[in-house]
Amino acid sequence: MVHYIALIHKDDDSSYGVSFPDIPGVITAGDTIEEAMQEAAEVLVFAAEDWTNPDGSTVFNPPRTIDELKKDPAFVEASKDAIVALVEYPTHAHAAE
Repeated sequence: MVHYIALIHKDDDSSYGVSFPDIPGVITAGDTIEEAMQEAAEVLVFAAEDWTNPDGSTVFNPPRTIDELKKDPAFVEASKDAIVALVEYPTHAHAAE
């Protein structure tokens, strides 16, 4: 299994929102953290089915390690007040090859 790092945010009167620093534009949410994590795993597979990068390729960016992400100023800013979690992505899925 490949694991993507996800950021989980929660405002006082909203669901738990999940985003992926390495897969821009792929987001989901859930009423509980557990539901949000389940939705996160499902949305990765769903997004891979029709994924196209700006250059026309159809492969997800490979996941970066937490150490690599910590060097990315956009990740550092986005991860403030967020829960950082790992989301499994099946290696047999289309875009993880």
